[in-house]
Amino acid sequence: MTLLHLERVEASYGAAQALFGVDLSVEEGEVLALMGRNGMGKSTTIRVICRLMKHSRGTVHFAGRDLAQLSPHAAARAGLGLVPEGRRVFAPLTVRENLIAAARPGPWDFAKVTRLFPRLAEREGQVARHLSGGEQQMLAIGRALMTNPRLMLLDEATEGLAPVVRQEIWDALDAVRRETGLALIVVDKSLAELGRIADCATILERGRSVWTGPMSGVAGEVANTYLGV
Repeated sequence: MTLLHLERVEASYGAAQALFGVDLSVEEGEVLALMGRNGMGKSTTIRVICRLMKHSRGTVHFAGRDLAQLSPHAAARAGLGLVPEGRRVFAPLTVRENLIAAARPGPWDFAKVTRLFPRLAEREGQVARHLSGGEQQMLAIGRALMTNPRLMLLDEATEGLAPVVRQEIWDALDAVRRETGLALIVVDKSLAELGRIADCATILERGRSVWTGPMSGVAGEVANTYLGV
């Protein structure tokens, strides 16, 4: 069953158009890698899906519902969970407070999130601003899971982190995929790590979808042409 479907989506920042025709679909339980070089519209697409930005043309449907008129908090209630670029945790709140602030009923609770990320249990009472960058990213992912979404979107979730921390986060996402079947959209630059968890990929070029297919197809000429690797 198709969970999310975007068709011919266009969007602008004022007079500057950023998306010129984005098409993508995510099935229930599927992991989609959203790829492309820097500045090609990946983060803008994430913002449009989560209703942090309105689109001017095209359609955005989630679970059979047109999202065009929804506010960001209504989109979250509909089942969209966002892990934004740059983490953006609630800095003055403790780890526990960050997690319970976003909690909604469902299988993901404080105990389950801290089993996924044991460091969060160790730092339960610590203020978020005093966490390391990696710990803040774990907290941002845990906070999104606590909303018990149907689809979680992760925008550069491992950007700027130490290799050992990146690996811990990729292992956690792999566990989420295998054990819960939660649908994911993942924006990242690591082909090797995306290859571990993604079923399929959509590549953006200058605000347009230019390639969609199985993750195994993101290699050779496709990677050279659209990703510059």
